[in-house]
Amino acid sequence: MKIDQAALDQLFFNARTANGFTDKPVSLDLIKEAYNIACMGATSMNTQPTRYVILTTPEAKARLLPALSPGNLEKTKLAPVTVIVATDTQFFEHMPALFPNNAGAKALFEGNATLAQGTATRNGTLGGAYFMVAARAVGLDCGPMSGVDLAKVNAEFFPDGRYTANFLINLGYGDDSKLFNRNPRLSFEQTCTVL
Repeated sequence: MKIDQAALDQLFFNARTANGFTDKPVSLDLIKEAYNIACMGATSMNTQPTRYVILTTPEAKARLLPALSPGNLEKTKLAPVTVIVATDTQFFEHMPALFPNNAGAKALFEGNATLAQGTATRNGTLGGAYFMVAARAVGLDCGPMSGVDLAKVNAEFFPDGRYTANFLINLGYGDDSKLFNRNPRLSFEQTCTVL
């Protein structure tokens, strides 16, 4: 069943990258609701390597600010929530529960660092994208950011090296006065090859 135009508008066509936020708070229940939608997205072999560090206080955000590029500082301070989207490099420890129909799934990744890293990176990024769409679905605006020194984020939040930061998402209710004009998109013909 195709979803209706209103849903498509909310998720994609009218959705914008939030560059500023109102001071309306975001409840943890709403963040949990977004997660419970996002975690249903497909990952290869149900690996689910994405991890989310949800920063909701000024003190938590203060730990992140030194890693941000100057253009991302103010909007991150003002966003009700900032999420560090990270990847669990040891995601395969959960494979017996997540992929129970294949008893060798854990060993497959545990014994092949290249396969494990590629799977974690690719599927961890998918998880972050699913989370953004899910956040939009529950009525939040998203401001994804890659203008960050990930090595500093890792040193501050993940010093044991198990998780690695991928990108950031500011969440809240967007301030439309801070939006940039929408940039063009490439056409189907420019990006797709049909064989």
